Amino acid sequence: MAIVLPILLMIFAGIIDFGFMFQRYEVVTNAAREGARMGTLPGYSATDVQNRVESYLTTSGLTDPHPAPIVTFGTTTVGGATIDIVTVTVFYHSQFTNIGPISALVGGSGWSSITLRGRSIMRLEVPATGS
Repeated sequence: MAIVLPILLMIFAGIIDFGFMFQRYEVVTNAAREGARMGTLPGYSATDVQNRVESYLTTSGLTDPHPAPIVTFGTTTVGGATIDIVTVTVFYHSQFTNIGPISALVGGSGWSSITLRGRSIMRLEVPATGS
């Protein structure tokens, strides 16, 4: 029992930490998607998109300091046609609350945090002419 219990507790702590990390990753990915969706619509600037991403992160409970979302408008060529696109990239520094301190007890140092990245690229909507 003395040998198996610490191993089981570490596995359990890892499951909890990776579950929270996956939840944060989903929020970061959805925030990038939400920002890109807003950026495809006419009348919105890069600042509007950044504000929407920040609002989504805050509403989802991710309030720790993080870099500002990167919003770029550009063009790409697909099948010989040039299309306008918006790219939104979101970074979030996620902490492992359980497995980091436990791994430090046994000499580990690489399990304290991870930087999550969500990126979304969408085609810009072109307003219909003549309607």
